[in-house]
Amino acid sequence: MKGDEEAFRFFYDAYFERLSRYMLVVTTGDERAAKDAVQGMLVRLVRYIRVFSDEDVFWSWITMLARSSLADDKRKKRRYLSFLDRFQRQSEIQDQPINESSTEAKLADLLDQKINTLAKHERELLELKYFSHQSVRSISEQLGLTEKAVESSLVRIRRKLRESVMEDLKK
Repeated sequence: MKGDEEAFRFFYDAYFERLSRYMLVVTTGDERAAKDAVQGMLVRLVRYIRVFSDEDVFWSWITMLARSSLADDKRKKRRYLSFLDRFQRQSEIQDQPINESSTEAKLADLLDQKINTLAKHERELLELKYFSHQSVRSISEQLGLTEKAVESSLVRIRRKLRESVMEDLKK
């Protein structure tokens, strides 16, 4: 364990200041980003350390680790800012007063219209399942179909209704 500490001290004395200056140039003077990149490089260095035959190759490797750490930090920051932006937009939408009763009434009317355009057997399936609250097993026995056939038909009908309603809402 003592050898590990000595090796790290040797590395720190030999490379830390040089790497810090290098990253300060790469980050165009952003000290915080440079320090974070060097910290990230140290974590990666410990995780992936190996023996190098040439000091130039080692230097290239640690600078690559530091640049990768910097790129990862930038990606995380962009994702975080994007999340905050989406959250803010969602909050603004939710803060807007909505007359829910009229919106729900319009949606219910639209859904009624779309249900009336379905074929008779499709309407019957919907009525049995969602208005009469019957189980798929009960419906399949009534209609002489397999449960799988009833479930598949319900999936297709719901998809058809959803696409039709969404198309009208886009107009």
